[in-house]
This record gives sequence, structure tokens and C-alpha cells, in this order.
Amino acid sequence: MGTKRFSPPRKFDKTNISKVPMGKPIVYELLNKNAENIYTGSAKRLRSRERLQDHTSGGPDPIPGASNFRVKQMGSIKEAQREEKRIIEKEKPKHNKT
Repeated sequence: MGTKRFSPPRKFDKTNISKVPMGKPIVYELLNKNAENIYTGSAKRLRSRERLQDHTSGGPDPIPGASNFRVKQMGSIKEAQREEKRIIEKEKPKHNKT
């Protein structure tokens, strides 16, 4: 299995969210204007766009200060959740509860 990498950062808007692949679970990072990770999450297959949309300013779980995002496709939701936990423990993003 090869090393999975994050996509290049994209502007955190509806147009770019609509381009996120839906076929596999993902880990995502929301970045501030300084490219710092301020929130990390994971999403099941077919829910990636919905989860990202939840974090926009009009969504039910907004993340203030998010201006860009990046995603990493994973092989399973368990793998995505392990990666999410690893990133949170290592980077301690501002808006993740630890």
C-alpha cells in the first residue's frame, strides 16, 4: 500500500467542496489564512461533501477562520478515523476537542 497524501489546499467554498471525491472515506483538514490546520475530521464514503459543508459559516457545525481545506482519501472509515486521531494528537488543531 502506497503512502496516501493530502490534496493541495483549495479555497473552502461550495464550488471546491462539490469537487471532493465521494467514492472513499476521507480525512480532511481545515486551514486558516496562514495555512495552519485548525480542524481535522473524517467522513464516510458518500458523506465527505456533506461533512465539509457542515463546517461552512452557514452550516450546523461552523469552524471560524477556515479559509482553505485539503483531503486525503483512505481505504476504509476505520483507517480514516485512525489517521484523524493521529493528526489531532500530533498537531492539536485549535477547534478539535481533545
